[in-house]
Amino acid sequence: MRRRLRAGWLAAAAALWMSGPASPAGVVMDSVPVGEPGNVDDTEGTGYGAVDHAYSIGTFEVTARQYTTFLNAVAVTDTYGLYSPNMADTAGALGCNIQRTGTPGSLSYAVAADWADRPVNFVSWGDAVRFANWLHNGQPHGAQGPGTTEDGSYALGGATDESALMAVTRANSATWVIPAEDEWYKAAYYDDAAGVYYDFPMGTDLDWPNLPGNALLDPDPGNSANYSTPLHDGPTLGAPYWRTEVGAFSNSASPYGTFDQGGNVWEWNETIFDESSRGMRGGSFGYSHGMVMHAMAQNQVGPLSEFNVLGFRVALVPEPATLSFVAVGGVLLLRRKRQ
Repeated sequence: MRRRLRAGWLAAAAALWMSGPASPAGVVMDSVPVGEPGNVDDTEGTGYGAVDHAYSIGTFEVTARQYTTFLNAVAVTDTYGLYSPNMADTAGALGCNIQRTGTPGSLSYAVAADWADRPVNFVSWGDAVRFANWLHNGQPHGAQGPGTTEDGSYALGGATDESALMAVTRANSATWVIPAEDEWYKAAYYDDAAGVYYDFPMGTDLDWPNLPGNALLDPDPGNSANYSTPLHDGPTLGAPYWRTEVGAFSNSASPYGTFDQGGNVWEWNETIFDESSRGMRGGSFGYSHGMVMHAMAQNQVGPLSEFNVLGFRVALVPEPATLSFVAVGGVLLLRRKRQ
C-alpha cells in the first residue's frame, strides 16, 4: 500500500509541469511503479514483457470523469473529434454517458456521478495519445494544437487519417504515454518478486477468472473480472452500465497493483503490428470467453477504431524516481534528474 500511495502522489505532481499551471479542475492519474528494468521476456509464453526501463502505469483505466475534464479543457471547439456522439448513447451504443451541449466555440461536456468512475469508451488511438499529450503538457486549457494535444509525448501535428496516425512514434522526451505492448504486458502478467509470468492479470494461472453473475460480490473473492461467458447471463453488470467502476474488484489486482487489465474494456497500446493496426489487450465486458484476458490473447485494430468495448490506460516514463520537481515562480515544474 505504501508503494501505491507514493506512486499516486508522484503521478499527481507530474500532472503539474513544464508548460505552466494545470487547469483549475485537473485530473489526478493514480499509478503504480513497475520496476526491475531488464527483466526477461515471457519465454514460456508469448515472448513479450521484457522492458529495459523503470516506469509507472495507471492503476486504473482512464475514466469518463477524467476524459470529460480533458474535453472541457481542449474541446470547446472539437477540431480533431475527441468526442464521439456514441459516448452519450447509453442504450443502443452502450456509451459512457458523456453528454455534450452547445455549439462549436462554446461546447461543454458533463458526465453523471454514477457513470463518472467507469472507463471511458469510444476512444480511438489518436484520441488516447492526444489525452497523453495533454497530461504531458500540464493539463492546459486551450484549442487543440501545439502545447495542448498536438505535441508533447507524441508529435501529431493534426494527424487524423490512418496512415498519419500509424506513423506517429513516442518522443525521446515523453512522459505520459500509451503503454507499449511490452510495458502493458509486464504490468499485467509479471510478478517481479517471484520472477514469473502468470496467465491472467489477476496474479493467477487458474483456468477461469470468476464471474460473479450479474452483480458484484462483497467482498470480492479475488481472481475476478467483468466479462461474459455463454454460461452466464451477460457480464458482471447488465444495463445500463455494463462496465464496473474502475477498481471494483478490490482483491483482484495484478502483482504490481493494477486493476481491470482483464475485462471491463480492451485497452489500447502503442505497438504497431502491421501497416494498419495498433495493439490492444485485456478483453472486455462484451466478450464471451475468459481466454481473451489470457497472456496469449494479443489483439490489434486500426488506429481510427472506436468501440463500446475499447478504452485505454496511460503510463509514465521514466518511472517518477528519475524525475525531480522544482518550484519556479509559484509553478511546480518537472525535470529529469541527471544520471
